[in-house]
Amino acid sequence: MPNLGAPELIIIAVVLIALFGWKKLPDMARSLGRSARVFKSEVDELKKDGKPAPSEASRTTVPGDVVDADAERRAAEARLADAERRAAEARAEADRLRAASTPTHTPAPGTTSTPSATGAPGSTSSNDDLRRDTTF
Repeated sequence: MPNLGAPELIIIAVVLIALFGWKKLPDMARSLGRSARVFKSEVDELKKDGKPAPSEASRTTVPGDVVDADAERRAAEARLADAERRAAEARAEADRLRAASTPTHTPAPGTTSTPSATGAPGSTSSNDDLRRDTTF
């Protein structure tokens, strides 16, 4: 192992402060100390009996949750199917509303069927259709 002198340790400390910030270092050190204490107590307990027994440190730590990967996958698939169903319902509702707001009259012979750009009541423009499409 290389020889670590004062300059090397100062450089390491500066890098740690730059990476993690001045305020987070005490919290990280405290957490590391707790983890080391729990680990040491568990090793001592195993050495005493030869079998694992709950120690004071393991009784005071918060137990983790066991996650079933298949159940998580099934739940995600169910959420995806529900979201797709709701999206299809929203598209159908948008189509229904769009069809209800479309004028049903046919243009007179010799006139164009494009909507007027004057903004007259009952006329729509492509910008209105685009705006309606993005609100759903």
